[in-house]
Amino acid sequence: MARIEIRVEPLTRQGFAPFGDVIEKAGAQSFVTNQGTAIRYHDLARVELAAERGRSLVSLFEVVEPVQLPIRLRLMERHPISSQAFIPLSSTPFVVVVASGREQPAARSLRAFRTNGRQGINFATAIWHHPLIALAVGDFLVIDRTGPGPGFDQDYEEVLLGDEEVFVVS
Repeated sequence: MARIEIRVEPLTRQGFAPFGDVIEKAGAQSFVTNQGTAIRYHDLARVELAAERGRSLVSLFEVVEPVQLPIRLRLMERHPISSQAFIPLSSTPFVVVVASGREQPAARSLRAFRTNGRQGINFATAIWHHPLIALAVGDFLVIDRTGPGPGFDQDYEEVLLGDEEVFVVS
């Protein structure tokens, strides 16, 4: 059985662009609002939830058991007609694993990104990704879709990675 190691790289807008959006203040368009009492960081992600009469679903994930690297990956998932966003509500670093292409992901096509704890991400429609890999205890705001569509009401598919041993390493 082949062992594949995926090295974690820092999360940047440019590096993550083929897979979706990085949600962060750095480099974002911003302006003063609320009579000068706040700064709005504007239009940070393209959230797509309305396909096939869908609507937004706002949830909280509470991570009570963080992961330590290396971690073995066993499956990937995607949302064929919608995006999905994860935004930490405190400084909670996490690892994002994604695959290029729209077909079933090949283990060698996977990429891993580490957030700085203040960055969120928005997976573009139909991007294969691993479930949340939080490196610390914390809460996440999750924005995804509910409504009719493939899979069940959250527009969800998953595939197993097969016989290869795939690990995310620091």
